[in-house]
Amino acid sequence: MTAVAAALGLTAVLGGCGATGGSGASGGETTLKLVAADYGDSASNSSQKYWDALVKEYESQHSGVKIDVSVYSWNDVDRKVQEMVDAGKAPDMAQTGSYAGYADKGLLYSADDLLSIPVQADFVAQLASAGQVKGVQYGIPFAASTRVLFYNKKLFADAGLTAPKTWDELAADAGALKADGVKYPYALPLGPEEAQAETMQWLLSGGGGYTETLGTYSIDSRENVDTFNWLKDELVGKGLTGPVAPGKLNRAAAFSAFTNGDVGMVNGHPSLMKMAAKKGVTFGMVPMPGPDGQSKVSMGVADWMTAFKQNGHAEQIGDFLDFVYSEKNVLGFSREYDLLPVTNSASGVMSTAKEDADLKPFLAELPVSELYPVGQTSWARVSADIKQRIGQAVAANGSPAGVLGQLQATAYTAQSSE
Repeated sequence: MTAVAAALGLTAVLGGCGATGGSGASGGETTLKLVAADYGDSASNSSQKYWDALVKEYESQHSGVKIDVSVYSWNDVDRKVQEMVDAGKAPDMAQTGSYAGYADKGLLYSADDLLSIPVQADFVAQLASAGQVKGVQYGIPFAASTRVLFYNKKLFADAGLTAPKTWDELAADAGALKADGVKYPYALPLGPEEAQAETMQWLLSGGGGYTETLGTYSIDSRENVDTFNWLKDELVGKGLTGPVAPGKLNRAAAFSAFTNGDVGMVNGHPSLMKMAAKKGVTFGMVPMPGPDGQSKVSMGVADWMTAFKQNGHAEQIGDFLDFVYSEKNVLGFSREYDLLPVTNSASGVMSTAKEDADLKPFLAELPVSELYPVGQTSWARVSADIKQRIGQAVAANGSPAGVLGQLQATAYTAQSSE
């Protein structure tokens, strides 16, 4: 999200040069269709408001271009875009959670086709790299977050505890919290809502992950099996993860329990801060513990902007996106929705601004973060399988090696067919 383009006056004024061919063009005016996801939690902060204000400003400076924005919930946005593509009516731009499938079919413009050099150079390196398919960037990062370990300060103080830096300290703290009657000493959401996130956070802290350096899946690696053996034996098996089996506990339920004061520790992203504060829960945040100290790698998540070739509006799309990714607009979006900026310039501002102090722990994790392998078309299938299976790995009769082996088999098959 950053673009020094607007700040430096690099945005070209298109007035009067709009394309006359393709959908949405008439009388010398180009209409760009944008489908976007809603990051708000109520009508008062819907993303539609953000886009309406941004579009109004842009159109006031570009008389030849109109931007038609439709905002959908995260439950619907990916399906809506797919339906439009399938019907032969692809939007000019889509801001959603994925891009690789469309890129693989040759439907998308690359970032090089669209963005000015200053804008491209300003993206956080890890995010720009994660947007690549076979070395070409098609996914343009739009919003980002990282995960840290949240802990309930009151529950910790009552038990005389300090925040953990290692797995053993985490287990010991969880044991003390259980002895104090805390309902969920450590909330381990491995239910189907977002199990791939909690899983990845633990795998990274254990020195593993979903893939090797070259992108080959390594889900059943020794490091990953060791991590899940530890979780099964030292947390779940000792009753330290609460009354709901991890495979049935979803992230939303874990967050809700934390905001109700029933959770000692849980991995969380920035939105949990506001949720907890609204309920009066005092909390601390620390990097994810590892076997021998704080984890050296954090999990990052990004959402993506994509641009479809169908209507042939590369010049107009690129000009609009240069405006979208200006430092001012990136900061405005990130601050409105407690998300991390995807550009270096905006990150630099937020890292020193007092108003963004709450986000600093998450910003600090971004340079050492690793993202899902979203550049692989196989990831959608692998992620779905993880959501369904991974909870079985820590069940009483479960086998971490067996479940991770099954997931690896799915991943190998999916990757081989790419």
